[in-house]
Amino acid sequence: MAAHAPSRTDRRRTAGSADTRLPWWAVALPAAAFAVLLALTAGGEASAAEPPQSLVRLLEYLRQLLWR
Repeated sequence: MAAHAPSRTDRRRTAGSADTRLPWWAVALPAAAFAVLLALTAGGEASAAEPPQSLVRLLEYLRQLLWR
């Protein structure tokens, strides 16, 4: 049997070692998504939306019923 040099695909993992190579997109896509979300939140003035008046009246009615 002839001995051959270990190739990249022929490597064996030893205890405690891990393959830490990531494809380029595994870092680039989360970084791009974070940048887009950061731009969306920092770009405009965020304000709380007004709840519908019917919901406000219903909640007020329930509060009065429960805490009389």
